[in-house]
Amino acid sequence: MSKNLYIVPYDFTIVGDAAVNYALHLGKHIEVEIQLLHVVKSKSEIAGASLKLEQLTNRLEKPSGVSFSHLVSVGSIFDEIGKTATQKSAQLIIMGTHGATGLQKLFGSNAMKVITSSETPFLIVQKNTVMNEIKNIVVPVDLTKESLQIVNVAGDIAKIYNAKIHVLGEKQNDELLSQQLKNRILIVRNQYQERNIECSVELLKQGGSYQKKIMEYCKNNATDLIGIAYHSESLLPQFDTFAQALITNDQNLPCMVLNSKLASALYF
Repeated sequence: MSKNLYIVPYDFTIVGDAAVNYALHLGKHIEVEIQLLHVVKSKSEIAGASLKLEQLTNRLEKPSGVSFSHLVSVGSIFDEIGKTATQKSAQLIIMGTHGATGLQKLFGSNAMKVITSSETPFLIVQKNTVMNEIKNIVVPVDLTKESLQIVNVAGDIAKIYNAKIHVLGEKQNDELLSQQLKNRILIVRNQYQERNIECSVELLKQGGSYQKKIMEYCKNNATDLIGIAYHSESLLPQFDTFAQALITNDQNLPCMVLNSKLASALYF
């Protein structure tokens, strides 16, 4: 298998720096090439941006096994990030966000469009994200089969960093729905057991905001990473709000997001 590749969309801002630093943090445990991707509007901007990226990478302290490259692409962030990751068979896109306000400012009416334009998993960090070792990963699932798409990717991360996965679901009053959820969680738990990944299962009480209950669980269980599958076409439109609430969580936890519709066979 070829060397792993993480792509970091970089815009010369503090949140771009946060994404680079987190990529370096992850690189302590895996041999990886980190490619900085900057998107410009015209060819005339390529040379200047390339020089700035080269100067940045020369200043960075790189763990053993980590190499850097950079690419300046002409186009739109809504197209170039996902396209580049696919063309280069990247395992992960690590991107920074300013939080809820900054996310909306960046995406405008195209909320989530950058993330949902790619079949490659995104790992979103905030400027205040703490670079803890990944020891506990929270993976919420629901009654849709699409929500299970994140399971393999979260498992890959858990294997690399020797982490425990906490599978969360929301209790169902309806007996049929309750059994369906338990069956899905059983499939997930069996899959992790087959891969020798430590796993726990927790069904959260029904009622109230699901994302708030998830974040409360994260707070009480020393969570280092949240993993979700984005599948808004299979759910009500408010899933956009659900996903954004987790991505821009006030605990500043990194959040891994996978577009379940575009996802194909992914591995590290």
